[in-house]
Amino acid sequence: MTQGADEGPVVRTATLRDFRVPPYAQVPVGTGETPQERQDQAQPATPVHPGDAVPGDEAPDGYTPTERDLPVLTEQATPVETRIEDTAAGEPALGPLYVVGDVHGYLDELLAALAEQGLVDEEGRWSAGTARLWFLGDFTDRGPDGVGVIDLVMRLSAEAAAAGGYCKALMGNHELLLLGAKRFGPTPVSSGAGTATFHAAWLLNGGQQGDMERLQDVHLQWMSRLDAVAEADGHLLMHSDTTAYLDYGTTIDDVNDTVHQVLTRNDADECWDLFRKLTKRFAFRDDGPGAARELLDAYGGRRVVHGHSPIPYLLGEVGTEDAADADGGSGPVVEGPHVYAEGLAIAMDGGVTMAGKLLVVRLPL
Repeated sequence: MTQGADEGPVVRTATLRDFRVPPYAQVPVGTGETPQERQDQAQPATPVHPGDAVPGDEAPDGYTPTERDLPVLTEQATPVETRIEDTAAGEPALGPLYVVGDVHGYLDELLAALAEQGLVDEEGRWSAGTARLWFLGDFTDRGPDGVGVIDLVMRLSAEAAAAGGYCKALMGNHELLLLGAKRFGPTPVSSGAGTATFHAAWLLNGGQQGDMERLQDVHLQWMSRLDAVAEADGHLLMHSDTTAYLDYGTTIDDVNDTVHQVLTRNDADECWDLFRKLTKRFAFRDDGPGAARELLDAYGGRRVVHGHSPIPYLLGEVGTEDAADADGGSGPVVEGPHVYAEGLAIAMDGGVTMAGKLLVVRLPL
């Protein structure tokens, strides 16, 4: 989640996770050893974490992590027990559909949640055959290993495609924020709160210097090519619970093409406006089913499935980082997705950043 980028100043406490960004002051970039310097000084190599997969290795020829229709490469590559036969066509069909809520750098929690659903093995490798997996965005910031999360998702995309399934990802507002911080740094942009910078906003919203140091061109290219909206089995998938997507097109393809064009033009103010709009939230809570129907009528599907707004906030519960201390150590209670707006919306951000739950769920519910 990210504080809104177009609202006025507010009083902040050390732990309050509000949604409004106060006027920005330029914050200098921290200094420290580079990843290579740390590597040169390191002790004998330890086992590679399952998330550290792509940097240093060449991606397969022709591999596009966000290609909308990844091919089934070989029938032999997929375990027979995970395939679903299409009796009409006599050809193998894709398997069950899963979605993942906001991860925010919590790589270990992500691996545990994926393993619980049988999507990866104990080594973090794809083990779900023809299953389909969608990430709803916000891979970085706040948590300890955002780049490791990106590496894992990129690797699982290749492994799932080779097995006959797919693993795909959507653009979250934190991907836009990290891209902006890397591309534009302290360049001033216009905002409703006065002069802003992507770098200051990134730091304010949980940016991790370790992630910035480890970013490589492959990560930046991957993030900039992510789609913003998708539809799968009647589920309209998007990161943010806002109708602002309608500002970018009347069809799913139009929205995705427009977002890609904005990022390609590399204009700081235009990118900030995109980030600002996709940081809006609570449309289906505050405006009810009408907002959800507006999106479904435009883009198709029967239900909107989104991340971005943590379920404890949607329910009006306490949602600060020290909530666990305030209530005796239990923290926000999130058992699963939150279905609301007369059944037209499903919230998937379990609030992992506030000691909630990282959700990996099979659809339909």
